[in-house]
Amino acid sequence: MKRRVKKKSAAGSRASIIHSVKPLLPPDLHHLNAAMGWLGLGCPTDAREELKLLSATSQQHPAALEVRWTLCVCEESWTEALAVAELELIAHPINASGWLHRAYALRRIPSGGLGQAWKALLPASEKFPTEPVIPFNLACYACQQKKLELARQWLQRSIQIGGKEAIKKMALADEDLKPLWPEIQNL
Repeated sequence: MKRRVKKKSAAGSRASIIHSVKPLLPPDLHHLNAAMGWLGLGCPTDAREELKLLSATSQQHPAALEVRWTLCVCEESWTEALAVAELELIAHPINASGWLHRAYALRRIPSGGLGQAWKALLPASEKFPTEPVIPFNLACYACQQKKLELARQWLQRSIQIGGKEAIKKMALADEDLKPLWPEIQNL
């Protein structure tokens, strides 16, 4: 069963990228938009071809890196996703996406796992105290490691930041938190 990417932070991250980084200009902007469109249509090969048309400078733009990371996830190319996430951290260290993406990929690479994802994401909880997806993902990692009390604590922190209804909805849709679903339903 394919896992869906937790995208809650992607829209917010993209908005902050647009406001704090020099915007892409045509034709690179058109290629990036086309790549996103191809991904939306489920055509990763076409998306990859559009990304190849970006100029060398634009290849490293945070918005382009985010689309490349999403492409890697669609293709389940976790080693490449990790490499792209590392580039995201370099290109835009004040954005939470790189931290979230790196942990997500670390969980799935052959030499990775939940422990590595946890260690990679934990520092981001202090660096981005208003990003609800970070404690949400930490709750997921803790739950999957059968550390249920720790998972509850991180989930509560996510709720405090992101709001009860939004986080509850996300939590009840995330299989990682299934052991806590009866409790979450009663929130």
